[in-house]
Amino acid sequence: MTLPDRDGTLRRTFLKGGSALAATGLLAGCNGLVGNSSNTSTSSDSSHSSPDLEKFVTDLTVPDIKQPSGKKDGHPHYEVMMKEATQSFHPDLDDTTIWGYDGQFPGPTFEVQRGQTISVHWANGELPDEHIFPVDTTLPSQKGNPEVRSVVHVHGSNANSVNDGYPQAWYTPDGKTTGPYYGGETYTYQNHQPPTTLWYHDHALGANRLNVYAGLAGLYLIRGDVGGTDKLPSGKYELPLVLQDRAFNDDGSAFYPGPERGGISPSIVEMFFGDVATVNGKAWPTFEVEPRKYRFHMLNASNARFYHLSLKGYDADAGKPTGEDGPNFVQVASDGGYMNKPVELTDGLLLGSAQRGQWVVDFSDYAGESLLLHNDAKAPYVGGDPSSENQSPLPEIMRFDVQDSDVNDDSTVPDSFGPLPRLGNSQNAGTNPVPTIEKDDAVRERVLTLDETTDEHGRIMLLLDGLWYSHEATERPTVGTTEVWHLVNVSDDFHPIHIHLVQFQVLGRQGFDIELFKDSGAISPTTSHRPPREQETGWHDTVVAPSGDVTSIVAHFGEIDGLFRDITGRFVWHCHMMEHANHEMIRPFEVDPKGYSQD
Repeated sequence: MTLPDRDGTLRRTFLKGGSALAATGLLAGCNGLVGNSSNTSTSSDSSHSSPDLEKFVTDLTVPDIKQPSGKKDGHPHYEVMMKEATQSFHPDLDDTTIWGYDGQFPGPTFEVQRGQTISVHWANGELPDEHIFPVDTTLPSQKGNPEVRSVVHVHGSNANSVNDGYPQAWYTPDGKTTGPYYGGETYTYQNHQPPTTLWYHDHALGANRLNVYAGLAGLYLIRGDVGGTDKLPSGKYELPLVLQDRAFNDDGSAFYPGPERGGISPSIVEMFFGDVATVNGKAWPTFEVEPRKYRFHMLNASNARFYHLSLKGYDADAGKPTGEDGPNFVQVASDGGYMNKPVELTDGLLLGSAQRGQWVVDFSDYAGESLLLHNDAKAPYVGGDPSSENQSPLPEIMRFDVQDSDVNDDSTVPDSFGPLPRLGNSQNAGTNPVPTIEKDDAVRERVLTLDETTDEHGRIMLLLDGLWYSHEATERPTVGTTEVWHLVNVSDDFHPIHIHLVQFQVLGRQGFDIELFKDSGAISPTTSHRPPREQETGWHDTVVAPSGDVTSIVAHFGEIDGLFRDITGRFVWHCHMMEHANHEMIRPFEVDPKGYSQD
């Protein structure tokens, strides 16, 4: 097996089989996510502070379940309208203007059955012509385009290209102006993939950092029985938690920075971090639970913030943590579906932007107590380095109050949900090895860099493989084939990298000599291989790529074991820190039909 350079030449030669990368030292060794650099650049408008709001005085709310309006071509059909509306985030704030699907944030939750085809008309006619946040007109993706434009991406969906929400398939509220890849406003989703927690959000090129922060995001759940899932907590004991950091002005309006940078005003910022934690559209909410098991569909819908979550004892009267640990999260599903086996996360739960899954929490030993959902992730996130600067901490997220009562809990967490299809060789598959396509079946390995540079105004700009979005697709997998992608991060940031269309498996990570790579293109390992974190052993569409690491994943571009479909066409891969993607950290890729030749 060979590891190609970005121009197709061969940089290194690897052995076949499970030891392919271990032979070079790129995949063999110890656990954990660590980085070797910190980011001290300005992330937002540091002079802004939200009003002083009392925490834990607002009840958690749950988004509505979206109902079909009828049928189209014999399948359920939905009508969704993007609207400007107002919403109360906190009782001491005036109502905040948002943009929401059906006028709410988060938008209504879709619940569909695995294999059930649906169609959705995503209308945006009730959005205004001017944006509520500062628009940087100098961005390559913004120049000459309307301020307000939108297109919907169901994140993680195995959808055809025309239904994927391509970044240039946007359209304006009046319908008069469209992007070059516009294909209509009604999308079809076949949902031919494992039951899982997806989400839908705006994906307009250069604008979605503003649109998603304005409120254009919601959950999309694919239901279906996988061995034992019917025993998990359900009904009122199963609920979503959509996390998003925000900032507010004194009048209750949402704040998003538009400072002067590089002589440009308003300018994009490198990353946005808010100083108010919201869950399901409420600031620092509380939720009363029974002393029993609950299942949470958790989503990080923040623009750039990472969360490293745990539950801590909390003295509600004193308004401070007790210092005691609460129950651990038990992960039962990742981005793309159920795990082969549940995993108890003794070291906390890490969520980069756009990552999500399902976790069970057992409150039965905490009757009459309160628990804090606590976050200790640095911002900007640089792994577990305690010496790094934490510019924008957000430790308190929400509070759970456990009833002092006796309950009968007949829910259980099964020992396994499998066997489920897995990609990757079993020795690299963590604690859940059920390989169906082994790594040595990959037809190609790609070395892809995550680069940091500056634009013509001197502002930090992030790139993928040194190329701008407008450059023609250089990644062209053939439908039905398996590829290994090595994400070589030479930037200062940890990046949550999202690949459209496919679900992949994480093979592992390894540190390397950044300066040597920059000088010669050679990958010189500086650490032993780290297998995937326990929570990463399932299907994923988004992976955290730490600075100074080679992060390796394996993906199959087509049907596998009766799941997913053989789909060709144009898609994108990008960093899901939205300011990064809006400032060129996004690239197209093409899935070619069998027998296709570029020559």
